[in-house]
Amino acid sequence: MSEPVQLQVNGTAHAFALPRSTPLIYVLRNDLGLNGPKFGCGLGECGACTVLMDGVAARSCVTTLGTAEGRAITTLEGLGTLEAPHPVQAAFIAEQAAQCGYCLNGMIMTTVAFLARTPSPTEGEIRAALRYNLCRCGTHVEILRAVMRAAHGEASE
Repeated sequence: MSEPVQLQVNGTAHAFALPRSTPLIYVLRNDLGLNGPKFGCGLGECGACTVLMDGVAARSCVTTLGTAEGRAITTLEGLGTLEAPHPVQAAFIAEQAAQCGYCLNGMIMTTVAFLARTPSPTEGEIRAALRYNLCRCGTHVEILRAVMRAAHGEASE
């Protein structure tokens, strides 16, 4: 058996005696009980499983433990709390930018990474940044408004 894989998730260190090829989402959901990342397509195409790795949006269904080792992983649970949500979470709440909520994790995590790179985006830039996150419910207008709200610092107004 090889050395345990060391992960840093939401600021806490963890060690797992699992194959390095294990998909990160399995460990996040099954071993750590983090339900923010959702298993959607399993191919890295829908975005429901998105996490931040060193601040960059990454699809946890196609990211292996070996790839994630030594990187700072943040899940939806690591962004904010019920009492003090992250500004992007607060903006999504204010705009009621969810229907079924399955895509929400990916939309929020992608938005956090995007706004870190592009703090004053245009609507076109937002659409381009979120184009690979699939939503079947049709809350796209509310999602766009939530991202603009977060970008302008109007999260909870």
